[in-house]
Amino acid sequence: MLKKIRITLGIIVILLAGYGLVTKNFVAQPIMMLSLSAFILAGGLDELKRGIKRRGYISIFLAVFVFAIAIKTFLS
Repeated sequence: MLKKIRITLGIIVILLAGYGLVTKNFVAQPIMMLSLSAFILAGGLDELKRGIKRRGYISIFLAVFVFAIAIKTFLS
């Protein structure tokens, strides 16, 4: 289940980042960052599920950090 979510979120992040790079229009950047945060969170949960705790906790911390930056970008 997490693998399908990670693949879907990864495709969304790549498409939004590519759109921003090609068109030089970064309107979708906050949405891309939210998708990236969810992608990293899913990876961290998958790592915890497999028993790799250190990398899982680091990924979850990173996901929360990216989420906070995305929220700050939305508000400004």
